Amino acid sequence: MIWLLSLACGLLASNVYIAQPLAGPIAEGLGLKAEVAGLVVTLTQIGYGAGLLAVVPLADRVENRRLILCLVALAGLGLLVAGGSSAATLFLAASLAIGLGSVCVQVLVPYAAHLVDESRRGQTIGLVTAGLMLGIMLARPAAGVIAELLDWHWVFRINCALMLGLLLILAVRLPARQPRTCESYLSVIASMLSALGRYRLLRERIAYQAALFGGFSLFWTAVPIWLMQPQWGWSQGQVGLYAMTAATGALAAPPAGALADRGWGRLGTAAGLAMAAGGFLLVLLAAPGQVSGVLAMIAAAALINAAVTFSFVIGQREIFGLDEAARARLNGVFMAAFTLAGAAFSALGGWCLARFGAEAVAGVGLAALAPAVLLFIRCQHGGRQV
Repeated sequence: MIWLLSLACGLLASNVYIAQPLAGPIAEGLGLKAEVAGLVVTLTQIGYGAGLLAVVPLADRVENRRLILCLVALAGLGLLVAGGSSAATLFLAASLAIGLGSVCVQVLVPYAAHLVDESRRGQTIGLVTAGLMLGIMLARPAAGVIAELLDWHWVFRINCALMLGLLLILAVRLPARQPRTCESYLSVIASMLSALGRYRLLRERIAYQAALFGGFSLFWTAVPIWLMQPQWGWSQGQVGLYAMTAATGALAAPPAGALADRGWGRLGTAAGLAMAAGGFLLVLLAAPGQVSGVLAMIAAAALINAAVTFSFVIGQREIFGLDEAARARLNGVFMAAFTLAGAAFSALGGWCLARFGAEAVAGVGLAALAPAVLLFIRCQHGGRQV
């Protein structure tokens, strides 16, 4: 069951990222101006963000199996419409539906945590997150290859077929889970906001993850552009292969879960911050056009991917222990907060690279980590309270 949920998370997460390397061709095919080509990606992310705040909390209130199946069906419907669309308005509406349905990922993670006892919770979250991260990392290069061989429409059509298969399997295999809470929907939403003030641990984990995911988003927005500039001269295909090698960072998820289960979450958090810092230092040292520079960039990507995965798994493991009846809404707050940070740093990445170069991008990445490092040191010396 856990392996099935890991696969489901990977497939659903890929829906959010398949349009990123295809924004130009899609915009051209739909007749959109280059200035608004970013809407192809942005509307999917808006749908996903709205789902984190409005849909994920429902998992604490309604029967989970039914909710999961409805969300997978919605994502599949959005992909079907996008794959057959030649009108910009219809495609953009479908993108919203794809993002909203794919938020099912963040229902599946706390659902998986409910299936096991506390001693195995971190390991379980790690396995499910490994699938999620692989889906994110492999979505871009896979979409590029499919679009090059066939057409960008087929990227959405193939993912639609995968959603249909996933829907059938989950309908047969998933056990029902009825939450015990009787709270109203408005009460559930209000409790999400109050949780930020109530739990210091939640605020702390958001701070760590926002710094690391912000750096991750900064890196993956700016570095592919940098690698295709004249000093490196990489093709889009080479950048796609580079993204695939960086997917090894997803292998960090199971060890992170094991560390959290043993009570070594603080050590894992320190390791995540150190790996991210090491990754950005390697970007500073990478020499374009040299083998050593290529190896440095591959290592940088793997370290930054592993760092964000380490913190994510440990953070979810700790947050899910705060309130068993509110895991979905706590996860929604956690995800929404650092996703906003990622969006901000993504916008900053391209601007910073264009204005000041890759060295400035690495400097911003290191600067983003500084507040999280200071918070970690303060909590280490002053103790931590929930």
